Amino acid sequence: MKKYELDQTREFNPLGMQNFVIHDSEFFKIINFNIAAGRIFPVHSHDLEGQVSIHVIEGTGAFLGDNDAAIPAKSGDILVSDISEPHGVRADTDLRILVTIAPPI
Repeated sequence: MKKYELDQTREFNPLGMQNFVIHDSEFFKIINFNIAAGRIFPVHSHDLEGQVSIHVIEGTGAFLGDNDAAIPAKSGDILVSDISEPHGVRADTDLRILVTIAPPI
């Protein structure tokens, strides 16, 4: 077992996004993204089989999808989708998300 202290990765870049790889193995990858208020993690997809989860650990914003779909997101919310499905995030306030990708890319 290994414990990670996410409060140690609470850094924001006012011009965009900070990211920290928390875990990377053959089974899954976890990345902490800190997105400054008013910024967007662009909608994208991957031509792979697998799934992605996006867990909001701090702040508010929206999960973004295909065709300008926006689902409100706040601390404690989690989105799970196929990695081939378009996904992104908009930060209304400083927003911290934990992204899990399985299998890792």
